Amino acid sequence: MITLAPALVAASAAIILLPGLIHPLHTFRGRKLHPRDAALETAMREVSPVLTRETTMWRAWVGFNASHSYGAIFFGLVYGYLALAHGALLFASPYLLGVGLLLLGGYVVLA
Repeated sequence: MITLAPALVAASAAIILLPGLIHPLHTFRGRKLHPRDAALETAMREVSPVLTRETTMWRAWVGFNASHSYGAIFFGLVYGYLALAHGALLFASPYLLGVGLLLLGGYVVLA
């Protein structure tokens, strides 16, 4: 039987996991993350960032969205698994709890 604390952590992990799984679909398949202004998208495909000329702002934008998704997926899978399969380890570790809280707090600030 799963007690309340692991169930709540697993639920919070699922709340992050679900958008993390949907986000790559919008990044690679849909148009929801494309600019409304077609000229802006064209410019993003032509201009490189100051950091390097080896990419374009468009490729950097796609890469940012993909890596953001992977981070959310990783968090959801790891913390969901720890909460359900290794709750004693998770709840005995101030480090794991703190890192998870910081990540969730960071997502709240970004939102």
